[in-house]
Amino acid sequence: MNEKQPQPVARQRLDKWLFFTRLQKSRSIAQKAIESGDVRVNDQRITQPSFALKAGDIVILSLDKRDITARVLKAGERRGPYEEAKLLYEDLTPAAVPGEKTTPFEQATRERGSGRPTKKERREVDRLNPGFDWADD
Repeated sequence: MNEKQPQPVARQRLDKWLFFTRLQKSRSIAQKAIESGDVRVNDQRITQPSFALKAGDIVILSLDKRDITARVLKAGERRGPYEEAKLLYEDLTPAAVPGEKTTPFEQATRERGSGRPTKKERREVDRLNPGFDWADD
């Protein structure tokens, strides 16, 4: 008789799941992200850290630099190593399109050879123009 009854679906708190999957560094950081509205489950904004996740739910986590989309595969039992944590979800995050959106760090860095020349490069340019003397300025 026990075999005919459906098994209950394993559910887990959203903040614990984010912590166990290593998408957030701690449960308190996960709770703050949820309360501030940075987490969506199945396209609904969730503000309760105690929201119960089940397998198949789609979680969208908005971070500073990017958004992470993940499908819940199963509930976690502990915060283990990365190899164990990545078994809890399937990453559905689309690949970043190059040149679409740059962060302030990316804007501040430049490719080598572009922009202002280095001291060595300036000396090489000066050697090409032997008539120019910096002392004449």
